[in-house]
Amino acid sequence: MSSNPKGVKVTATIYHAVPEQTDSTPDRTATMFKIDLNNPRKHNIIAVSRDLEKLGFTMGTQVIVCGAGDLDGIWNIEDRMHKRWKQRIDFLVNTTRKGGKWENVIIKKYNNDL
Repeated sequence: MSSNPKGVKVTATIYHAVPEQTDSTPDRTATMFKIDLNNPRKHNIIAVSRDLEKLGFTMGTQVIVCGAGDLDGIWNIEDRMHKRWKQRIDFLVNTTRKGGKWENVIIKKYNNDL
């Protein structure tokens, strides 16, 4: 796995801001970003697996996600996944969304200077 201008291929899933899927502070991300628990989706936050951090997909980075249907677009890396996961991202969504897994999703760093 290596980062290139075309992006990195990952598996994407969803998560909710609830203690069962995060920790005892579901209203805070790993960067201590304060989540609006009434509408967490509005923040466009993703969590990344730790192997992706080694490729430069670090906290505070904006990325473009392609291949995840209605979740395609610009997302902010504000959270980190459990160390057991590799080549994965997790979209923070509202609890009304109940499922989602996408294979062969492409992420690349967003350059807003374009």
